[in-house]
Amino acid sequence: MDELLSIGAFAARTRLSAKALRLYDRQGLLPPAHVDAATGYRYYRPEQVEQARTVVLLRRLDMPLADIAAVVGLDGERAAEAVGEHWARIEERFAAQRTLVDYLRGRLSRRSPAVYGTFEIHTTDVPEMFVLSERRHVFTDALPAWIDASLGRLEKAAAELCGGVTESPFVVYHAEVTEDSDGPAEVCVPVADPAAAREWAAGHGRQWGVRARVEPAARLAYTRITKAQVVYPQIIAAYDAVEEWLAREGLTQAGACREVYFTDWETAGPEDQVCDVAYPVARSGAAVSE
Repeated sequence: MDELLSIGAFAARTRLSAKALRLYDRQGLLPPAHVDAATGYRYYRPEQVEQARTVVLLRRLDMPLADIAAVVGLDGERAAEAVGEHWARIEERFAAQRTLVDYLRGRLSRRSPAVYGTFEIHTTDVPEMFVLSERRHVFTDALPAWIDASLGRLEKAAAELCGGVTESPFVVYHAEVTEDSDGPAEVCVPVADPAAAREWAAGHGRQWGVRARVEPAARLAYTRITKAQVVYPQIIAAYDAVEEWLAREGLTQAGACREVYFTDWETAGPEDQVCDVAYPVARSGAAVSE
């Protein structure tokens, strides 16, 4: 006990308030070495000063408390690696936000941001197809991981049980997916054997909410983008370009917008074309040029 520091002395040495120390104790970041059973007073070991200062520095990196608890429980080298991984995520987020700033400045000033280049708009007729689909309400941060997992499940089922994949998979956005809006979005994989698809969806696919349904024939207006342009917010400029083209042509949107993925994502490079941003359009609109 003679070697322990009272919470007041410890707060002074770490430049942390007693309130912060109590919070860190509740989070398991910095539990006191001893709590007096009669008074409830907290006492700390002198060597905990360094741990407390590490917690403060990690908080200045905007690291969540739960992540800090994991970091302080690691050995020195692994803790350093975890900090590096956290900072890499921050830099990635800042890069995306920097690009978003450029996009917003161009949009608000009614100038097309040069960073996005130009988008050529085409149209194509797609036939009716039978699809396995998985629909979910999901926010932006969880969207990529869910799409990857869903495509993996549906493509595996299509290849092994439903006669194979007949057309490019696509993701339909029935409503906005943002930080504040959760869609829903729907992953669709066209399959060759409707009967087998219905059977799999009714059985094994039920745990993921898989459906087997007909996707109607449609005329799509689309622009083709690279893997680099799929990253948010670049992809928003592609959607804007198609919508502006529809308005100029006097055409009506006839269904939910979608992204059609026609090549292997893992092997594609940043400048390889991987995706069509597409809108179904009404056939009764103005003449559409290919």
